[in-house]
Amino acid sequence: MDKLSNEIEARTKVLNAAAIVSETDQFGTITFVNENFCRVAKYTKEELIGKPHNIVRHPDMPKSVFKEMWETIKSGKIFQGIVKNKAKDGTPYWVIATIAPILDNDEKPYRYIGVRVDITELIRRGAKIEM
Repeated sequence: MDKLSNEIEARTKVLNAAAIVSETDQFGTITFVNENFCRVAKYTKEELIGKPHNIVRHPDMPKSVFKEMWETIKSGKIFQGIVKNKAKDGTPYWVIATIAPILDNDEKPYRYIGVRVDITELIRRGAKIEM
């Protein structure tokens, strides 16, 4: 294995161990999820790829949060916030989500990548988390 392959493999391992990662197209359709996303959301990759990302949206989350998120990322900026999601079995989980647009040559978003940190245990213990 060459040096670049080793670096890519190391980055992938770190992300899988520490973060929930997904990518979507410009319409919010899932095109990639990492192993940690599947583990936390309790879906297989096959169940998620091609589905709208809101498959994990918890009904308690205000629609205004997602409106703000879409306005932010469509304008080419990074969104960060605390989001309550729902696993396949209905179990809620909370994440700090950072979502960034991937821009084309004209600086227009054509895909999005999201990196999330699971904070469910902190929330359950009553920790106050400020963004």
